[in-house]
Amino acid sequence: MCLMAFAWQVGDHPLTLLGNRDEFHARPTRAADFWTEEGLADLLAGKDLKAGGTWLGVTRSQRFAALTNIRAPGAAAAPRSRGCLALNYLAGAAAPGDYLQQLAAEAEQYGGFNLIVGDASELWYFNSLDQHAKQVGPGVYGLSNGNLDSGWPKQRALRDGLAAEPDGDPAALLELLADSRIYPDAQLPGTGIRLELERALSAAFIVGEEYGTRASTLLRLGRGGGLNFVERRYGPMGVMLGASNWEIS
Repeated sequence: MCLMAFAWQVGDHPLTLLGNRDEFHARPTRAADFWTEEGLADLLAGKDLKAGGTWLGVTRSQRFAALTNIRAPGAAAAPRSRGCLALNYLAGAAAPGDYLQQLAAEAEQYGGFNLIVGDASELWYFNSLDQHAKQVGPGVYGLSNGNLDSGWPKQRALRDGLAAEPDGDPAALLELLADSRIYPDAQLPGTGIRLELERALSAAFIVGEEYGTRASTLLRLGRGGGLNFVERRYGPMGVMLGASNWEIS
């Protein structure tokens, strides 16, 4: 993913997470569903069919993971796909903190990334640049292609929108991810890309012929178990291709 906000231990749910996955439209992808691969029947997630991993997923036991890349123009290609970082946690049994502590030793094998992993009782965050695993306390947070709560305008707007209604109706919360406004130049981060591209990527919902928002997702955990997972899928120029909704008790 390239943008997310999550309310952790706020309101009536352990977790409410909103996220947009921005990607080239030509990259092969499987829509979110329960996986049929051996040993992964409890995993609900989309799948990157090029490298085999995922950007956001959850299991029936409320084990969850979500990933964003860190923008680093000109960086050399990494030997391993970042999508495996989320998948390996979801497919395993390690406690969230233990998983990230183990990950620190091999983080340099991946491109720059932010990763959150957790379950109904713990949420941990890892940024590959500082290589420090951090347990996250109750609150509402935003994350894009920089640091946690770095203040990028689209990140701040999504976080504040979720903070206003952390227990809000899923359809209304998903509309926060449909915000396609471009922010003024003075508010844009400086990430080393040309200004024209920085402007285009400043929108929460990116519309483009070759690259743009491919999926908008809401993940919500229930306090007594169960979850709600909603995915809306998009094609070139933001055309909606379909939607799926799972409510598991």
